[in-house]
Amino acid sequence: MGDLVKSFNFAAPRDCGCDLLIIAGEHSGDEQAARMLSDFLLLRPGAKVCAFGGGALKAAGAQLLFDMTSFSVVGLFEVLKNYGFFKSLLGAVADWICKYKPKAVCFVDYPGFNIHLAAMLKKRGASIKGGGAVKLLYYISPQIWAWKAGRRFKMAKLLDALAVIFPFEKKCYADTTLPVCFVGHPFMGEGYEAPVKYDPKGDILLLAGSRGAAVYRIFPAMVGAMRNLPSERALAIYPTDEIKALLERVLERNKDVACRIRLVPRTREAVGAKAVMTSSGTMSLACALEGIPGVIVYKANVFTYIVGRALVNIKYLGIANIILNRPAWREFIQFDAVPSKISNYFASGLLNPSAREKFSAYAEELKAALHSPPKSSAAEWLDANIS
Repeated sequence: MGDLVKSFNFAAPRDCGCDLLIIAGEHSGDEQAARMLSDFLLLRPGAKVCAFGGGALKAAGAQLLFDMTSFSVVGLFEVLKNYGFFKSLLGAVADWICKYKPKAVCFVDYPGFNIHLAAMLKKRGASIKGGGAVKLLYYISPQIWAWKAGRRFKMAKLLDALAVIFPFEKKCYADTTLPVCFVGHPFMGEGYEAPVKYDPKGDILLLAGSRGAAVYRIFPAMVGAMRNLPSERALAIYPTDEIKALLERVLERNKDVACRIRLVPRTREAVGAKAVMTSSGTMSLACALEGIPGVIVYKANVFTYIVGRALVNIKYLGIANIILNRPAWREFIQFDAVPSKISNYFASGLLNPSAREKFSAYAEELKAALHSPPKSSAAEWLDANIS
């Protein structure tokens, strides 16, 4: 990343103006923001929208200024390692906003970057809270109910409005002055098409994630587990060519099992699977809502993991387990993410058709928990907050 620090040269907005700038630093945020943007453009077909995001936002109609999703990292160690790059990127994005003055900036999740940028815009006097004219909006709240709860007070000083996707999140900000609107979870929205589905005749689905460093730690554990399941075949989905290259590198070192693992790009067409090994990201919730039997596998840098354990105040890592408050999808985290343990769990009955009934019941519980009617959709909230 360091080689790119001096190469920032963001384009000016097309058509001499920008009504909305969207900033989404991860693949999941890019996809969720793209859904919101598509609906927003139906409400405001002439809106001028720019984005620091990814391919999904570009396809939805935004002028993509820089592909943020190609450089997303997770974990304290990874952030510190690339500190110079992200510091330069923050400054360059802030410069663009101060120069072109979009009517509103909508941050999407990615709090480590986005909250810092919001603070920078206030300090420079560009945002409304800083005495300027740019409205700062935030879609998909940081998980303050899991860690860094104090961030809500800083967010209230920086932001003009927040849209949350879980019903219980609105209460988390009740003691602040920040206007918060529950807009419903995008996976429960009308017209949402799940990227996965249960198929009793399908393969085992491997979802190692979309961040390179995490994928390179998680995927080998999944491949090792497949080695211990010699009669099974697997399907590994990748979101980008960069992640595909990482998966191929792992399989190159594991040729004995690579012939049973097929790599396919993520598309709009739902992929069927009889079971899943997934990282703890957004796709884990998509699999859970479809009732696909499976496990969560996660490994971080050891330093990041130790620090995280000291700071995070939750029992589980998977969002479905957090909502259900029990390990419905068994979690194999860090030192427990051992191939033999994962494969033994699969062999103990997870692949039996009878397991589907239990996970289908979990899925119905999840849907009930998320099915609180929103006050407005994400697009309607966005439209109402742009003057």
